[in-house]
Amino acid sequence: MDRPETYAESMKGKTGVKRIAAALKYSADGIRAACQEQGFRQLLWIHAVLMLCLFFAGFTLPVKMVLILVSALSIVIELVNTGIEAAVDHTSQEMHVLAKKAKDVGSAAQYVTLAVVALLWLVAWVGS
Repeated sequence: MDRPETYAESMKGKTGVKRIAAALKYSADGIRAACQEQGFRQLLWIHAVLMLCLFFAGFTLPVKMVLILVSALSIVIELVNTGIEAAVDHTSQEMHVLAKKAKDVGSAAQYVTLAVVALLWLVAWVGS
């Protein structure tokens, strides 16, 4: 049997439970990598505080569900943004207009999401 020529090829061919186990390992690796970024850790703290506030807030279940969902979305967007930044930095450390654009758009996605988080929390407080 031929050995894979590249790392990408070595990842192909897993099926069933092995594929699921590998995917979970890669996801855990991604979380660990993201946690090395100060911005990601700060975001986790912000959302942890918000989730703690959720326990003491007198919101209805649907409102709590929406607030949990938007917090999760913010974390997911930050994971994608961190991946974009890593891919761009891997491609080149030099300043390039397209590299800046990619990083700026990823950052903008996170700030839009955080604005929605703030807006939804405001609406939840005012509406309760």
